[in-house]
Amino acid sequence: MAWNEPGGNNNDPWKNKGGKDQGPPDLDEVFKNIMAKFGKFGGGKGGSAPSGKSFGGIGLSVILGIIVAVWVLSGFYTIREAERGVVLRFGEFSHFVEPGLRWKPTFIDSIVPVDVQTVRSMASSGSMLTEDENVVRVEMEVQYRILEPYKYSFAVTVPEESLSQAFDSAIRYVVGHSKMDAVLTSGREVARQNVRDELQTIIESYDMGLAIVDMNFKDARPPEEVKASFDDAIAAQEDEQRFINEADAYAREIEPRARGQVNRMAQEAQAYKERVTLEAQGEIARFEELLPQYKAAPEVTRSRIYIETLEEVYSNTSKILVDTKGTGNMMYLPLDKILERQSGSNVPANIRSTLEGLRNQDSDGVNDNSTVTSRSNSRTGRN
Repeated sequence: MAWNEPGGNNNDPWKNKGGKDQGPPDLDEVFKNIMAKFGKFGGGKGGSAPSGKSFGGIGLSVILGIIVAVWVLSGFYTIREAERGVVLRFGEFSHFVEPGLRWKPTFIDSIVPVDVQTVRSMASSGSMLTEDENVVRVEMEVQYRILEPYKYSFAVTVPEESLSQAFDSAIRYVVGHSKMDAVLTSGREVARQNVRDELQTIIESYDMGLAIVDMNFKDARPPEEVKASFDDAIAAQEDEQRFINEADAYAREIEPRARGQVNRMAQEAQAYKERVTLEAQGEIARFEELLPQYKAAPEVTRSRIYIETLEEVYSNTSKILVDTKGTGNMMYLPLDKILERQSGSNVPANIRSTLEGLRNQDSDGVNDNSTVTSRSNSRTGRN
């Protein structure tokens, strides 16, 4: 049977708990009892009201102290060496902070750390139309660094996206004003520099606080359908440039050698000129010395000149002894060959002395006239 069923039964658990007729607990009394118990720990007596008020003041102070401590501790932060901190006070820019351990009032200041030393990179690629209406695929990469942290953070909504769009626009502008052959071959450096200048102009107008460090032209290639033909054309241009470089190297090698030969020939010609001039002057001086002697004794001077001339001529020829007597058989002895061989052969002393005497007589010109006469007589007899 239920405890609240009509019939006079009163089984209410709240009123009959412990055998006493009680109602539901009073919340005010519960809180009073709790505060009284805590008041004992705070120095109060019993459960009186003053003790509760004392505990409430101390608890509030403790809570406020904890809140202040948490607020102070939460304000410490660290800025790394490569970063600069942008301080916003109630959402408005206040100042910059340098690297190190810093403190800020929480809920008043907010910090935006920005890396200003790292060099970042961004790539861009795509198919583009050139000035001569050809399609080319270009890949480039830009390297940049942040100069002004506040402008980089708040000048534009998303700085990376703005830079990417500006980069794409600069590439398409430069490629659209260039020939396809220039972009694929020799004009890459010019295109790279033009893209850098155009991108620098765009980001300066945005005032993004960025600086372009470098620009890399990674690749440029034609569409796949005509890639083989363009590869052949590029290879031909490379061969042409290689041949030009080889010709320049050959010219640089030959030119100094030719100049050296020219200088050597000029010096030899000058030496020959001086030698001939000096020889002519010597001949003139010699004839001038002979002229007085010739005037004094013409026959003697003529004969002496004749003999000296024959001596000079025969000194460079072979000496031959011809026997013009006998039965008509011509016998000749090569005197120079015999003298060359006598050192290695057993020639008797008397024969050797005779050969030496003949050689000395012939070299001194003592018997030059007789020798010439005998030779002329022998030739006449043979004839």
